[in-house]
Amino acid sequence: MRIGILPFGNISLDVLSVLEKNLAKVFPDSICSVIDEVLSVPKAALDKKRNQYNSTIILNEVQVFAAKKPEFHKVLGVVDVDVFASGLNYVFGEAYVSGKAALISLWRLKPGYYGESASSQSLFLRTLKEAVHELGHTLGLSHCRQGLCVMRFSNSIFDTDKKQSLFCGQCYLQAALAISRLG
Repeated sequence: MRIGILPFGNISLDVLSVLEKNLAKVFPDSICSVIDEVLSVPKAALDKKRNQYNSTIILNEVQVFAAKKPEFHKVLGVVDVDVFASGLNYVFGEAYVSGKAALISLWRLKPGYYGESASSQSLFLRTLKEAVHELGHTLGLSHCRQGLCVMRFSNSIFDTDKKQSLFCGQCYLQAALAISRLG
């Protein structure tokens, strides 16, 4: 599986590098690369009343971009703005289930957001977990009930911190089958 990592705006090269390196370890036989193009966060995504960005609008931009890039099986957009989805106060990411596009936001993954001391390791691990989770959705996986599985729904940062960056056995098998069907 070939995964493209698409930055929106100014994203830390360290974060992108960690994703590139570690996503290749999580997904069997995958190649990950940071895409040279940097997209702007769409102005239409900003909800001025909420002072947040609609993740679905940004995800649609990822989808449009991904459709033009047949060299990638999946494209993961990375933003550093506060995002929400319809009916939710905020989200860490969003993806098209069994689709080609996924999106994560670094905004609420940063330790400083919660008054914690700045920790690159904490940010990197949270970012990896959310990236794997959203890419899992693009492979057709739904939320998992296993407490430590990366596909478990995160209602808060504490849920993200509790789970692992890996799939449970059942989700791993589903992911591996979906990847094998990609060719």
